[in-house]
Amino acid sequence: MDRLSRSFSMTTTIAHPAPLFWDIQAVLFDLDGTLIDSAPDLSAAANTVRAQHGLPALPVDLYRPVIGAGAPGILGVAFDIDAEHPDFDTLRGQFYAAYAQCLTQHTVVFAGVAALIDGLLSCGLLWGIVTNKSERFTLPMTAAIPLFASAGAIVSGDTTPYAKPHPLPLQEAARRLGVVPERCIYVGDDARDIVAGRAAGMGTVAAGYGYLGQKSDISQWGAHAIIQSTEELLPLIAHKARSLA
Repeated sequence: MDRLSRSFSMTTTIAHPAPLFWDIQAVLFDLDGTLIDSAPDLSAAANTVRAQHGLPALPVDLYRPVIGAGAPGILGVAFDIDAEHPDFDTLRGQFYAAYAQCLTQHTVVFAGVAALIDGLLSCGLLWGIVTNKSERFTLPMTAAIPLFASAGAIVSGDTTPYAKPHPLPLQEAARRLGVVPERCIYVGDDARDIVAGRAAGMGTVAAGYGYLGQKSDISQWGAHAIIQSTEELLPLIAHKARSLA
């Protein structure tokens, strides 16, 4: 047994034969809840809007599980409304304005992400980001985080006509990287990430350490693999990762 085999965490769950990950050329990631913890800034923005309406702040842990659902999920927690509510558009505009003012104040990269990206680059792998966050937030945020300068593709929720769970954003990221989707894997912390990745023909990895890891039965998402930390991803990519052994 080589060093990579010994280092493979016992908490990693494989739901598909490992060869799916053996000869990939690129790894694509969701952003919020997978690469970065943006919940503190997103919840602060929601609480700013609550304050504007005379309401007290809510704890960040109430917002964290719904971050992947974007403004509808966050405003659902903040104001107990859905997208059909007559006040939704107004509140969403106020929320976006507040978020633009605190975009990177308390957002941090998850532990292990920097080492993971270094490892991918050392293996000669390309990588990119596919998020449902709109470009008005994605582009300044990723530009403000030096680690993301090596991303070969950054696709936002409004880059293509469709957002996840539609596969088009993932296919667009693969196109920008010059890689066929079948040679990519997609890593995300929400069921819609797995639906999008599978629909795009990619291997899929559920990030159990993300926002929904403790709030949802991610084994039901249909991911090809589940990881509980960023350190567990690289050993999955057996063919390329062996060069690090």
